[in-house]
Amino acid sequence: MVDARRDLRAQCAQCFGLCCVALPFSASADFAVDKPAGQPCQNLLADFSCGIHDRLRENGFAGCTVFDCFGAGQHLSQHTFGGLSWRHAPETRASMFAALPIMRGLHELLWYLTDALDRTDTTPLHPDLRTRHDEVVHLTDLDADQLTAVDLNAERARTGDLLEQASRLVRGDPPGPNHRGADLVGRRLRGKDLRAAHLRGALLIGADARRADLRRADLLGADLRDTDLRAADLTEALYLTQPQVSAARGDARTRLPPGLDRPQHWEPQAR
Repeated sequence: MVDARRDLRAQCAQCFGLCCVALPFSASADFAVDKPAGQPCQNLLADFSCGIHDRLRENGFAGCTVFDCFGAGQHLSQHTFGGLSWRHAPETRASMFAALPIMRGLHELLWYLTDALDRTDTTPLHPDLRTRHDEVVHLTDLDADQLTAVDLNAERARTGDLLEQASRLVRGDPPGPNHRGADLVGRRLRGKDLRAAHLRGALLIGADARRADLRRADLLGADLRDTDLRAADLTEALYLTQPQVSAARGDARTRLPPGLDRPQHWEPQAR
């Protein structure tokens, strides 16, 4: 189902620049200026493309290179609103912008459910996973008013136990080390055997995980900002997302699961 997961990735050419308008940003190391919600970014062009797309990091917009909407932007633009943009139909602005975080949250759930369905280890759970997947797909097809009424926290709660069951099956018996929610900020994990580790929600900010073996590790919600993943093996990592990968550091030797891209800002050569 790798192709299905690719559909849950941002396709900016099919979107009305929603993340560049709807979301608020504060001036920081990741975003060069303050931008309130509903105000277009200063770099957004008339055709909804970014005027500095190939120079974002150099111009202080590193956060934009990490963000991914899981395909929510194009779904809202082309499906929910039928290709009618907020510029051409200003009356859609409020509902379109309000729907974006809900749609993104639902698409993120679909990413995790699709990942779980893509594992042979989770075969006993496939009927329940497919049912839950189809329920979430149904929510993404609601109209804008119905969509903004969706309780995203409740939908996450309905999905969470199922994803945890899938994680246990993937990580095996006995599983790897349990670091769920652990504070591993700046920790030296170089060359560590973290196969099948439970790292859900762990703080790995700035950790040195060079050459670490993270196959079958549960990384749902793990904070990988500036985590050094050079030469690390994440080929079978569970619930890993593009924003996590893009927030980390890596190089040509870093091994990623199918469906995830090597960020352009990663080191092109091994050191």
